[in-house]
Amino acid sequence: MPVPDESKLPEPRSDAVILFGVTGDLAYKKIFPALYAMVKKGWLDVPVVGVASTPWNLTQLKDRATQAITSSGKIDDPDALNRLLSLLQYVAGDYNDTGTFYRLKEALGAAKQPVYYLAIPPTLFETVIRNLGATGLAHNARVMVEKPFGRDLASARELNGIARSVFPEDSIFRIDHFLGKEAIMNILYFRFANAFLEPIWNRNYVASVQLTLAENFGVEERGAFYETVGCLQDVIQNHLFQIVALLGMEPPPYRGFGGVQTEKTNIFQAMRAVNPDDVVRGQYESYRSEPGVAKDSDVETFCALRLFIDSWRWEGVPWYLRSGKFLAETAAEVLVQLKPPPQRLFQDSGPDPGHANYLRFRLSPISAIALAARVKHPGKEFVGDQHELCLVEEHFGRESPYERLIRDAMNGEGALFAREEGVEAAWCALEPVLKKHPPVIPYKRGSWGPEEADKLIAPDGRWHNPESKV
Repeated sequence: MPVPDESKLPEPRSDAVILFGVTGDLAYKKIFPALYAMVKKGWLDVPVVGVASTPWNLTQLKDRATQAITSSGKIDDPDALNRLLSLLQYVAGDYNDTGTFYRLKEALGAAKQPVYYLAIPPTLFETVIRNLGATGLAHNARVMVEKPFGRDLASARELNGIARSVFPEDSIFRIDHFLGKEAIMNILYFRFANAFLEPIWNRNYVASVQLTLAENFGVEERGAFYETVGCLQDVIQNHLFQIVALLGMEPPPYRGFGGVQTEKTNIFQAMRAVNPDDVVRGQYESYRSEPGVAKDSDVETFCALRLFIDSWRWEGVPWYLRSGKFLAETAAEVLVQLKPPPQRLFQDSGPDPGHANYLRFRLSPISAIALAARVKHPGKEFVGDQHELCLVEEHFGRESPYERLIRDAMNGEGALFAREEGVEAAWCALEPVLKKHPPVIPYKRGSWGPEEADKLIAPDGRWHNPESKV
């Protein structure tokens, strides 16, 4: 994992955490448990100020935090919980009212370099950022912005402009919590820590790359939100594109996060614009009956697309991405399909992709890396089967993505966050299909999506469907 550039002095650590949207669902399910874990490990000992429009008092906020931590698992360190509760403060008020921000300034007291976490709807990003600037709260501060960062290229550029008018780029931390997962960071390490991979990691040996992020549940209580984004914007533009960048990037020139971000941005900029023929959009049956969903909704709960990266390394190699709700499994996996041997010496080593070697990265729910190779059957005949050499790595109690992201933002380390140029380049690749795309195709719950997705990948083989086992 890259570390900050050793030629630079360490950035000063944030001396307060301000959580906008502290009464919301994200704070309840993810952020409070992460803060509790950080206190247990000795990583958090600064004030935590919650801000929301809910007319609560501090006692109610502490009760909410305790409930959130209890719901995420047992409270195994009561002293740590009490330390976290002692750090909490609460400011209630309207985000459109600058008075709310002046009360926040009072609550911050002597803090000189706070970090603001915007766990709020994207429609409120501009309001909060501008008011932080107008009231002098942005000076020497950092800001963490939850996804989605924009809904298309124009809105991303507008939001970047607003954020940059108040904060310098190095103080803006655009969150993609997927990048905080241990298995995602391991892709970067595995690629550049092992010499055997580099000679084959290119168009000469790789036939195709597949990325699947599947969920076996629906939108649950988030139908109204999902209507505003859909699978393409909610998952593919950020989560899967970030994985593509880690898989496809060139070696960074140094270990600092700036080098990593530059090479990732180069991949986004090299992505060929996706056209409607490269996309299949699906919608699970009964989605339109979900609360908050339009009866004639054309929002996709499944999306598969074909992508090309016009670079020296990857020219002509198709990348197939898919994600969806109510699929057969809940899993995230990458399959790098290698080309077959150049000469067919054996009957079962022909051009069929099912007979060729591959590398498989299981990202969740358990982390694993597997290499598939053919092994001969005993006997006189030269025939065999494909077998996997599999390394499974699952450490319980590891740092959660939100712990890592909050800690990195507090330390000014930006390796796991998206940069301005990368965000805009990723939207640019999808711009054609955001404006013009095929209608959604219904698919059965518990399936692997509409059959049209199989036709999309057919010229290069078939989808590898992740199994419940590793």
